[in-house]
Amino acid sequence: MYDYLAIDIGASGGRHILGWVEEGRLRLEEVYRFPNGVIQTDQGLVWDIEALTKEVCRGIRRCGELGKAPRTLAIDTWGVDYVLLDKEGREIPPVYAYRNDRTLAVRQLAEERLPFPALYSRTGIQRQDFNTIYQLLCDRIAGRLEGASHFLMIPDYLAYRLTERMKNEYTNATTSSLVNAGTGAWDPELLEQLAIPSSLFLPLSQPGETVGEFTRGMQEYAGFSARVVLCATHDTASAVAACPLDGRTAYISSGTWSLVGTERERPAISEGSRRYNFTNEGGIGRRFRVLKNIMGTWLFQNIRRCLGSRYSYDDMMRLAMQSSWTQQFDVNHPSLTAPDDMLAAVKDLLGRPEAKLGDILNSAYHSLAAAYADTVREIEKITGDTMDRVVIVGGGSKDAYLNRLTAQYTGLPVFTGLQEATATGNILAQLMADQGLSLQQARALAQSSFDMKEVTA
Repeated sequence: MYDYLAIDIGASGGRHILGWVEEGRLRLEEVYRFPNGVIQTDQGLVWDIEALTKEVCRGIRRCGELGKAPRTLAIDTWGVDYVLLDKEGREIPPVYAYRNDRTLAVRQLAEERLPFPALYSRTGIQRQDFNTIYQLLCDRIAGRLEGASHFLMIPDYLAYRLTERMKNEYTNATTSSLVNAGTGAWDPELLEQLAIPSSLFLPLSQPGETVGEFTRGMQEYAGFSARVVLCATHDTASAVAACPLDGRTAYISSGTWSLVGTERERPAISEGSRRYNFTNEGGIGRRFRVLKNIMGTWLFQNIRRCLGSRYSYDDMMRLAMQSSWTQQFDVNHPSLTAPDDMLAAVKDLLGRPEAKLGDILNSAYHSLAAAYADTVREIEKITGDTMDRVVIVGGGSKDAYLNRLTAQYTGLPVFTGLQEATATGNILAQLMADQGLSLQQARALAQSSFDMKEVTA
């Protein structure tokens, strides 16, 4: 019965979710959950990739212990970050986190060699200081590339640890700003201009391709063998794969980041899309996710951390709803990326050091919803398509207050219901590979399996 396992890992935690089809509906069961997070070191913020690998393996073993061994599994994570390996296939530490500030000074150097308008015209990827292209330039300057033979993004690396087979998956690779949007392959001219060795990279593989079977050691540890396949390994690409989309639907994948966009068969690369800082990331079926990254639940996660976790997220929502204070701030301001004190950072942006907690929270809610609405209007401008509804998916879609404000600010029908969109999209990719479903059939299965409800503004 338990045919497929989605391993869905975000910046703050990961989960192992089993999926199977029963009576024409997709069923999901979470079997393992673990925390994740960056570590502060003398080299800045890094990932404990060994601990992450161990948690992936423990969750797989848990499936066997429960007597629910899957036939196939796939791994999705956030984008941008990667692991360098030497010629023996061993990790070259550290594995830097995208919130590490090492790239701040390097972007200017990169743009002296390659002005951003020229870069954007080739890749369609928005300007962000932590983009892989700038991280790799840091590595080159530091001499880290001299001993490197392989480049694997985080989900590629985790799949490699299970199988000893290396793949570079397409959707996650597009977040690097090194993939040409026209060819769908690594851009050799960009690599040459920045003196990044092209030998680090493998030809890109598409969702649905097989990585390999478990190694003998992994089989012994798990108590069974399974085939590792590629889903859309960028978590947002997996989430979007599950969405009921057409050319007039905007989506919000709501999590640590909020990804606001639409799906197209061609990228939207223009002066307007560059000015509005839109990105054109790869999607399943070689589609494009035209979207913008907006601060998401990271705001509330870090406000809660400042409070010593004395308040639940529901408590924080109620405090916000009790406030009538709606002053807005820029949710994408650089000061909010990795502050020591999120409350203090928001107060500074508001210019209100005396602000009460409920007022700060309500301001954050209204600021996010307004940012969503602004982005939907920008999508209409750069694509020429009128959006007639918004679909909110992901863990953040449980926030009824934010959903209601989004409907209010956009003035559009807003639908929610796919809280497990990323895991669902991960499993749908496995179904497409295993049973030959089309993307349309897979999305229809998701829509019939999970109730989508309209939000009342």
